[in-house]
Amino acid sequence: MSRLKQIAQLGQQIWLDNLTRDLLDSDQLARWIADDAIAGVTSNPAIFYNAIKNDPGYQADLARLKQEISDPELRFEALVLPDIRRACDILRPVYEQSGGDAGFVSFEVAPALAHDAAGTLAAARRLWAEIDRPNAMIKIPATRAGLQAIAGAIEAGINVNVTLIFGPHQLATVQAAHRRGLEARAARGEPVQGIASVASVFISRIDSLLDPRLPPELQGRIAIASARAAYGRLPTLPLLPAGAAPQKLLWASTSSKNPAYRDVRYVEELIGPGTVNTVPDVTLAAFRDHGEAAATLDRAQAENHALLAALAARGVDLDLVGDELLAAGLKQFEEAFAKLLELMA
Repeated sequence: MSRLKQIAQLGQQIWLDNLTRDLLDSDQLARWIADDAIAGVTSNPAIFYNAIKNDPGYQADLARLKQEISDPELRFEALVLPDIRRACDILRPVYEQSGGDAGFVSFEVAPALAHDAAGTLAAARRLWAEIDRPNAMIKIPATRAGLQAIAGAIEAGINVNVTLIFGPHQLATVQAAHRRGLEARAARGEPVQGIASVASVFISRIDSLLDPRLPPELQGRIAIASARAAYGRLPTLPLLPAGAAPQKLLWASTSSKNPAYRDVRYVEELIGPGTVNTVPDVTLAAFRDHGEAAATLDRAQAENHALLAALAARGVDLDLVGDELLAAGLKQFEEAFAKLLELMA
């Protein structure tokens, strides 16, 4: 059995953190779904920039769209939303067989809207309608404005992938926004069943930032300890309205940035039921080759708490670290989106 399928048997979904037209045209995505139980796809501006720049399949369509659409952002959407729909259709059997628990494809609102709550919600509504697939997810960043838009989108019945989560307080505010959206919808007498959401917690960037500031015994261990603590807090969250699906924890940024670390460590150490791990092609291939599947998310809780206590004793506040990483992540996505729009010009 595929090593990745073994993860699925442990209750965790593996999503592909990549989307290109070639993946669809070559049936590679379909093969990974069949062979490795890939259960979803995520995308972001950097992924589409690389895809459009390097995949000649986009060039003819782009030349045509330059004659038809004047706005570069709308031109970009017209170029890639057909691929989002195709990916949704390829994953639709997974969505249906899982009862709406898996099989999602994520597309992100423009990074320029990160601090515009009304603009983000309007974009989420528009993109949701244009993609027009029940297994689409709209990605919204976990900024202060984003939290308002997340609650509004959930209330409107839109599936939401909340991205760029780093610190524990930030995650708690995301979970509260998800709950508020469901409660507001239920209060209006509208159904809450079938509304899916994931909270994308970024992992390896935490260690990349902290390792130079920490002694060897703490290096490479904080991100995993923090993620395991977040998983351990799930049973303590307030109840959702009856019939609502819980918001899943999704581990993002799980490729190892430090070459000294095992290349699948942020997959192997974060396996647990009811969660998602989204991985790029290189990490997917590495785990397929030599990854070890075992339930690890609830391991060594006492040791995890001791690690986080040792971090706090050194004066390191994970929420402040999260704020720093959120600002850097927003800047990275804004720069990638600007480069993407240059391709559209």
